[in-house]
Amino acid sequence: MKRNQILLLTSVLILFILSSCLPGGGSSSPDNPAGFFTGIWHGWIAPFSLIMGIFNSSITIYESFNTGWWYDFGFYMSIIAGFGSLQLFRKKKSS
Repeated sequence: MKRNQILLLTSVLILFILSSCLPGGGSSSPDNPAGFFTGIWHGWIAPFSLIMGIFNSSITIYESFNTGWWYDFGFYMSIIAGFGSLQLFRKKKSS
């Protein structure tokens, strides 16, 4: 296969994997709430959830059926770690 075809196939596969566990997609319920590790996952994919939520109103950034504090802790921990790590890629000013 050509390199472009492999890249396209990989991108489509990643998109399917990410969209299978989006918040608000119906995987959680009051009987089976999202927990700590699901919160971490939802924090990591929050930018994708935001974009996909524009096209599908059932997809949200934050899962409403969650365990409470532990889900929040995992979600915000990954949001802060993900966006805080962007600073590592910024060029430092020389004095």
